[in-house]
Amino acid sequence: MNIIAWIVLGLLAGAIAKAIYPGTQGGGILSTMILGIIGAFIGGSLYSLFATGTLQLTATSLSIPGLLIAILGAMIAIYLWGLLSRSRSV
Repeated sequence: MNIIAWIVLGLLAGAIAKAIYPGTQGGGILSTMILGIIGAFIGGSLYSLFATGTLQLTATSLSIPGLLIAILGAMIAIYLWGLLSRSRSV
């Protein structure tokens, strides 16, 4: 059941992050879902680091605060992906 929740959270967070983040990002629904799931892990890990002081690989839950953290994490993932793709094209 957690995997289904991560997919739903990833789809929502990835779509909202792509809509908020300036510029154009390529990819379809699968890349949006993967981006959102990665964002959930980035956001959950950063939240864990700031809350407890230890770095743990955790994902956020399917809730409103979890969705907001996943959106922030997905925006960080979009930024990092943009840095990586720009350095390859040069």
